[in-house]
Amino acid sequence: MSKDGKELISGMKNVLEYLDGNAKGNRKHVIYVPVDIDVKAIRKKLKLTQKAFADEYGFTVGAVRDWEQGRRTPEKSTRVLLKVIDYNPKIVELALTK
Repeated sequence: MSKDGKELISGMKNVLEYLDGNAKGNRKHVIYVPVDIDVKAIRKKLKLTQKAFADEYGFTVGAVRDWEQGRRTPEKSTRVLLKVIDYNPKIVELALTK
C-alpha cells in the first residue's frame, strides 16, 4: 500500500475514534485546513499587486501567479499561512517582524 493510502486509513481511524468519543488528547476542536483557497481574493482584499503580495509574505511572484491561474495548488502549510493572512494579516506581520 502507498504512503498516501496508509495516511488516509490512519486519518479515517482517527476520525472514527473522535466520533466515538475516544480521541486521544483533550483537543476541543478539529483544525480544518482548506483544500481550495482563493489566493487572488485574499490578495485583492489586501489591495496588493501580485509582486507586493509575494514580497510581503515570502512567496515568489511565479507561485502567486500559478496559484491564481489554477496551474498549481499551494502546499498544505502554505494554505495554513494563506488562511491566517486572510483572517488577520496583522498577526502575520507581527510574527514576522519580531
